[in-house]
Parts: sequence; structure tokens; C-alpha cells
Amino acid sequence: MSASQLKHEFIMMAKRNKDGSFATQKNRLSSLVQMSKQINQLGYRVSYPKQLKPKHVDALVTKWKEDGITDGVMKNRLSVVRWWAEKVGKSSVVRNDNLSYGINNRTYVTNQDKSKSLDQGKLDQVRCEFLKTSLMLQEAFGLRREESIKFDARFAVKSDKIVLKDTWCKGGKQRSIPIETNKQRQVLERIERISTNGCLIPPSKNYVQQLRRYENQTRLAGLDKMHGLRHRYAQDKYKAITGTECKARGGLSRKDMTPKQKRLDTKARKIITQVLGHERLEIVAVYIGN
Repeated sequence: MSASQLKHEFIMMAKRNKDGSFATQKNRLSSLVQMSKQINQLGYRVSYPKQLKPKHVDALVTKWKEDGITDGVMKNRLSVVRWWAEKVGKSSVVRNDNLSYGINNRTYVTNQDKSKSLDQGKLDQVRCEFLKTSLMLQEAFGLRREESIKFDARFAVKSDKIVLKDTWCKGGKQRSIPIETNKQRQVLERIERISTNGCLIPPSKNYVQQLRRYENQTRLAGLDKMHGLRHRYAQDKYKAITGTECKARGGLSRKDMTPKQKRLDTKARKIITQVLGHERLEIVAVYIGN
């Protein structure tokens, strides 16, 4: 009974607190539901979120380790536990330092080029013009998939930038991206041609339905797993700011740069962090190397 009651309480909590993007909310609820089952399996009778205690967190982390869960996944799950604790006013129940749970910091730097470009032949196989445009937005502005699908030109397009609404973005934080290239302008002009209201979700669809259509059509066209488009955008942005290639494209690593080059490198990383919608500067190394 405790597990089903806790699951119900989590669902109600999630409905009341819609923090972050659709994907973030969906993943968070999935993790919470899973934890309700795991806590019960571990022998604890927890029926309400406010009953969370340090021993429950410790037991969950121990189970995840025994199950062979990677450090990266455990960090994500702990962030959900922290969200849970914050919402019930018990933030102190979860330690701030992941290392104190024996979870190592994630390694971000690979110095590998993971960038991708849109293959026109494959793009032509995508039947929905709205989805084609979403993919083109991902490439031109480095958008995440959800941001590109929810894109609404009426809200987003300004004279010299696009503004992404907080409800489109991971983490629920609005951000802006400058319009700097002809490719970007052409994609925005395309939206005017294909959409009567500037929205890239057809009037007959909602976001979830359009997401499923995106997944199906991109998979059939061989254009699924296109996160590399964000890598390409970040690398192009780096070169535009510094005048040189980033480490992931064969450029210099920071340790080999002159003081002037390091200043430009730092400037580029700060700008790229902002336009990609990340919080921490070190994550940019995933895209451009270090």
C-alpha cells in the first residue's frame, strides 16, 4: 500500500510543480515513480513525500550502486531526490556533495568531434514540412529537440535575435540567441512560408503528438539522434568568436594557448554556455573540447 500511495502522491506533486521543460517533467516523474517502488522493495513504509529521511536516500544510493547504475545516472537521480526534498521543505535531508555518496564527478571532456550536419537527401525524406523546419532550427541555432518543435515565431523572432520561452527550455530558463548568419535568416523566412501562425506544431496536433511524429519520421529518414547538430553549432560559434578551430576540431588545447588566446577562449565558452542554455561553463567542453 505504501508504494502505491507514495506513487500517487508523487504524481500529484508533479502536477502541482511543473518546473522545467516537458522532457524534464516527464523524466522527473518517471524517476520518482521508480523510487516509490524501490523504497518499498528496500523494506521502508513511506506513504508521503514528507516522510523522506537521510536513511532512505542512503538506501537508494546503495541499491543503485549494487544494480550497477553509472555515476552519471545516479547524479541525475539524486537531482530528482533533491527536487523532492526541496518541495517538501526538507532540503537538508540530502547532502549537497555527490562525492559524499561515493559518486564521482562526471567526465565532460572528450576532445572528440561529435558534430553532425543535416544530410539534404535524408532531410527530403521527412514528409512533414514543420518537422523539416524544426530540424533546420536545431542546426542553425543549436536548439534542443523540444525547443525546435515548440518554436513559435510570433513570440520568438525579434529584429536581431530569437527568444526561447521558458516553457520550451530545459530547466525552465528563458534565453536568447543572436541572429547572425544567412542560414539562420533563411530558416526563419521558411517558417513564414509554411506556417500561417508562426507555430511549428500543426493546429491538429499537440506537442506530444508532434514529438511522436518527429521520432517516427526522423528514425525512418535516418535522422534520429541529432544532438550532434548542437555540437556543430557550438563549434561554428567558437570559430566565429575566436577566429580559430576548437580543440574538438583539431585546434589548440587551453594549456597550449597564449594568454591572449586563453582570454578569447574563455569569452567564447561563456557565450556558448549562454546560447546553448547550460548553467556550468565546463559542460561546453563536451561540444568543443578543452
